[in-house]
Amino acid sequence: MITKTLFEPFKIKSVEPIRTTTPEDRLRLLENADYNPFLLHADQVLIDLLTDSGTGAMSAAQWAAVMTGDESYAGSKSYFEFRDAVRDIFTFPEVIPTHQGRAAEHLLFSQVCKSGDLVPNNTHFDTTRANLEYLKVEACDIPIEEGIDPISHHPFKGNMDPKALDALLKKEHHRIPFVMLTITNNSVGGQPVSLENVAAIKELVEPYGIPLYIDCARFAENAYFIKIREPGQDHKTPIEIARELFSYADGALMSCKKDGLGNIGGFLAVRDPELASNLRDTLTLTEGFPTYGGLAGRDMAALALGLYETLNEDYLAYRIRTVAYMAERLLERGVPIVEPPGGHAIFIDAGRLLSHLGPESYPGQSLVCALYLEGGIRAVEVGSVMLGSSDEAGNHTHAPQELVRLAFPRRVYTQSHFDYAVEIIASTASKAAELPAMEITYQPKFLRHFTSHFKPSHPFPSEKRSSLTHA
Repeated sequence: MITKTLFEPFKIKSVEPIRTTTPEDRLRLLENADYNPFLLHADQVLIDLLTDSGTGAMSAAQWAAVMTGDESYAGSKSYFEFRDAVRDIFTFPEVIPTHQGRAAEHLLFSQVCKSGDLVPNNTHFDTTRANLEYLKVEACDIPIEEGIDPISHHPFKGNMDPKALDALLKKEHHRIPFVMLTITNNSVGGQPVSLENVAAIKELVEPYGIPLYIDCARFAENAYFIKIREPGQDHKTPIEIARELFSYADGALMSCKKDGLGNIGGFLAVRDPELASNLRDTLTLTEGFPTYGGLAGRDMAALALGLYETLNEDYLAYRIRTVAYMAERLLERGVPIVEPPGGHAIFIDAGRLLSHLGPESYPGQSLVCALYLEGGIRAVEVGSVMLGSSDEAGNHTHAPQELVRLAFPRRVYTQSHFDYAVEIIASTASKAAELPAMEITYQPKFLRHFTSHFKPSHPFPSEKRSSLTHA
């Protein structure tokens, strides 16, 4: 029998209590955090959708592997288990563990980039861009037009624009040390990249001898989207699709805190043994011996299993359907989101919802504050705070879209949590016209969304909020 109800393909064997708070509590806590939810304490949050990075629940098999992890400084058996899993899935022979994705970014970029270089990407993730700009490298985004159209239903909105890349290569190839694809494309809504697009990008860079690297933090979700959306791929398994996808690339870097189903860890994997040797020399200076790279053996043991668990089709179907379910409920209530929903998050279109606020007023930041005040939900702005900039002279750059991301931790929340989130989001959206503009009162030089301070132009709506959130 085929049922309409898609249940969680796992059982819960351990639980963690959620601390409830009142609206008055949350206003005080948010003021103390300078209106930046990143600066809240985790136990001050009811439903934490800030990120899906390192926030998932590991399986019983992964916890068992933690207990048998090998903590040898050199030659740990857990490293070889991890290495073999990466080789099998991603097809790269040279595997270098790192403590997380941004360490892999820094390791690669510091080795192959120099000041004045230019790196094209479908859309750079925040830490990718920051690591490049720290080295005075220009980070160039070239998504397809549909990728920045929030209501386009193109099946692969994460794609890179081949025509724009071709023109850029002809003009600037001497400045380009590599081209990168981010899968899924997080900053445009967690949208997938097609196999056809990966092959087309490889064909364009090959005549110039320019390597293609893939930022593959959400590779399994991307593989599943290819299976269900790309013609001729439905008969393949996610691992078969992943292997074909990576066969076009010269290397990959990954935060295993996403589709690795781990709480920490990452890797850099390449085909070139000489480059790998140079990378390991640097790794030894900054991260640790090449067979642990800043990771405990227990973490590598858990990741070696998680990389396979994330490719399970029942799990992927459940995860993708959960995002779609929440998207449907929000659209029914008139909340504008990026359509179709991606694989790991809902992206609310704050620019459309808060149409009275221009990008200079940071509508996404206003909305993330309002969601926390309304119901204790923590989300993140993906707009002109995260992707824009401002200097002391008052010059500003803005993002192409003003979005708010609600990222789903893996195997953590149930349908009731998501139904509650829909209620809070819809209630907040009904007050959108009353939400204040936000002003930055302090910002760091890099990754300003993490630690900036803000103040609202006027108080947030103070109507009585859901009694569900009262202690």
